[in-house]
Amino acid sequence: MSQKKLQRFAEIKTFPNVLEYPENIKGEWNRFFNNPNPITLELACGKGEYAVGLGRLHPNKNFIGLDIKGNRMWVGAKKALDRGLNNVAFLRTQIQKITDYFAPGEVAEIWITFPDPQLRISKANKRLTHPRFLRLYQCIMTETGTVNLKTDSPDLHRFTKTVIQLFNLDLLEDLDDVYGLQEVPEDLAIKTHYESLDIANSNCIHYLKFTLRNPLPAEGDEQLKLMLRE
Repeated sequence: MSQKKLQRFAEIKTFPNVLEYPENIKGEWNRFFNNPNPITLELACGKGEYAVGLGRLHPNKNFIGLDIKGNRMWVGAKKALDRGLNNVAFLRTQIQKITDYFAPGEVAEIWITFPDPQLRISKANKRLTHPRFLRLYQCIMTETGTVNLKTDSPDLHRFTKTVIQLFNLDLLEDLDDVYGLQEVPEDLAIKTHYESLDIANSNCIHYLKFTLRNPLPAEGDEQLKLMLRE
């Protein structure tokens, strides 16, 4: 491991806005932020551009960037501290363990921005909008909570729409080309490091917003698998 990474790993342990595998935080996030404001998660946050950007735009909400990569997380955590964003924090852990850190109804909104689309069908269950992940989100979200997906992958966009339709979820917004809008909403104008790389070479940024109010029965996963093979 490089000296720079080692230095960052050491530094984030001293940051008051970074928690690494914390104990006894479940159900206590409003106490951590010292306010009753709603909580938004940025999953697989990388350098935390969205957590920081949304925190600046919405001072009356709390934002938590979640990732396992402490080296990347350092960037967002440092920016939040430097800018005095007391409503932005970072949690270092695996996404599949989020129910260990959040109580039912504790999260109002989730953002998934430019995740690995896991393009191979054999890895579809690793996509962050696969039902196995959505069930985890459902365990910690409010009944009216929303999930936001912003991606440059048309495959992930189509896959997520398939999941939404299959499980009869409420689709609130569907944009094929975010920057093709006459006026881009502030929340969608935030750009991440990975967006700037344009790995998918799609020239389009897709966006979906949906709720998880309906059940997600496990038997639907087999049907989804069959649909992907067609």
